[in-house]
Amino acid sequence: MDFGFDERTEELRTRLLAFMDSHIYPAEPVYAAQAAERDDPWAPPPVIEDLKAAAREAGLWNLFLPGEDGGGLTNLQYAPLAEITGRSPGLAPTALNCAAPDTGNMELLSMFGTPPQRDEWLKPLLNGEIRSAFAMTEPDVASSDARNIATTITRDGDEYVVTGRKWYISGAMNPNCRVLIVMGVTDPDGPPHRRHSMVLVPTGTPGVDVRRGMHVFGYPDGTKGGHAEIVFDNARVPVTFLLGDEHAGFAMAQARLGPGRIHHCMRLIGIAERAVELMCRRALDRTAFGKPVAEQGVVRDWIAESRVRIEQLRLLVLKTAWLMDTVGNQGAHTEIQSIKIATPSAVEWILDKAIQVHGAAGVSQDFPLAQLWSSTRTLRLADGPDEVHKRSLSRRELAKYRS
Repeated sequence: MDFGFDERTEELRTRLLAFMDSHIYPAEPVYAAQAAERDDPWAPPPVIEDLKAAAREAGLWNLFLPGEDGGGLTNLQYAPLAEITGRSPGLAPTALNCAAPDTGNMELLSMFGTPPQRDEWLKPLLNGEIRSAFAMTEPDVASSDARNIATTITRDGDEYVVTGRKWYISGAMNPNCRVLIVMGVTDPDGPPHRRHSMVLVPTGTPGVDVRRGMHVFGYPDGTKGGHAEIVFDNARVPVTFLLGDEHAGFAMAQARLGPGRIHHCMRLIGIAERAVELMCRRALDRTAFGKPVAEQGVVRDWIAESRVRIEQLRLLVLKTAWLMDTVGNQGAHTEIQSIKIATPSAVEWILDKAIQVHGAAGVSQDFPLAQLWSSTRTLRLADGPDEVHKRSLSRRELAKYRS
């Protein structure tokens, strides 16, 4: 693979870096002030819409989505751009219409949606007019094994009836969330990977009860539109709201999660870069025991180790992106799992050291480190916990040596 950026990537990087300096970083204190004043903790502050308009005008829009529906970039082209947005993960991805969970939902609708579904849901998502959520995780089963999902989707004439309970449904607390992609059981007696389907459920559907917003390490996490607990009590939707084929939900979920995992890892590298920048500036600015903190051997060790880990992660993420482009997601399965195991854990370590260098300020609201740590730590659970990926990865390694 070629490690240099092609002409289009370099041009977009230049524009995006300028946009970060001119719009995103200056908007961070504005966002914080507006968020503190809002009555609804899940409502996006007004500055978000201003940033979206500016990003669209700058041609920095839907970069994540390949093909004619999106920016037309490869994974390898998108990787350095996503990394840049990771430096301000609460603002930049949303401003560019490249924020989860909408990204994965747009991918599903682009791949599997019917023309009417694409008109009703994909187009307004691509335009940034609405938000969406993906309802998969459940509180009453170990959702790390997606075959456990117990919510039922039962055919009744020309309708599907959805019954069950979901939680940590990202984006569902956003007042502009208009549709849920719900995964549930349509054939309880079928093979384990052919029991589930996905249906589109508008948020105003009778029987859809958004019970509460879930916090993450004490944060409402409003930057992602909040995480909701939702009860589906005989919620009915037309059979035309089935997404893709019946009983193909498990395979569709895997198709959605692969790109989502690498997007998270791309952005995490940007988070790590910002953490190192903050750590170095703080270490040079503070004096302890008669010399700058940067002169302390342990701090220099943390800085050096952070740089090594970032470079290792970036190379593995770029390799994974290249494989996804050249041999497909299935061919890159080992690498996708590897980056999902390695990246959140390493970035969590880097953030921990940055917090330590900042002292009490590191856990305060005056710096972004505490919230960045909480979201990074969450990614060791989201899209599959570390242990599940390690189980699968080790099984594939052992298979090479079985007779």
